[in-house]
Amino acid sequence: MLLGRCLVGAASVVISGCVTQDDAKKLVEALQAAQPSRPDVAPVMLTRDPIRYPASMYGQRAQGNVTLRIFIDSVGRVHPESTQVVESSGAPAFDSAAVAGVRDLRFAPAKRKGTPVSVSVLFPVYFRHPQAPPVPGDSVLHSGSPASAPGGMTGDSTGR
Repeated sequence: MLLGRCLVGAASVVISGCVTQDDAKKLVEALQAAQPSRPDVAPVMLTRDPIRYPASMYGQRAQGNVTLRIFIDSVGRVHPESTQVVESSGAPAFDSAAVAGVRDLRFAPAKRKGTPVSVSVLFPVYFRHPQAPPVPGDSVLHSGSPASAPGGMTGDSTGR
């Protein structure tokens, strides 16, 4: 007996019973048809050092996380006017720096069946100071290029 769980967006489908390969293929096709706007290929960030650590926070060795919802069009441009703070860092300077930084982001666009498509995605921004202690819960610094520190120096702040 096969028992599995497939997460699709916010929906969850539980599959139970004996499922043949054809049945599984039909289920996948039905799930894809139910979400026609979902891309096959996610957008890929092309920008290096996209978001600058705010100078006002650098001297304090402050750290924080901001989650944004950004809209990326079918040519990979971010539309800053549609950016929303979904989860605040609790520090307005970090939130503002994250929102301001999306103006400079460039992406290879998302694709659906080989065609570039517009998408709205959650975009986490991690502000980390190179001389501050690790943030509780961080197990590994996130991969990617570190964000630029004030004055052109590069720190271990990660903005992506």
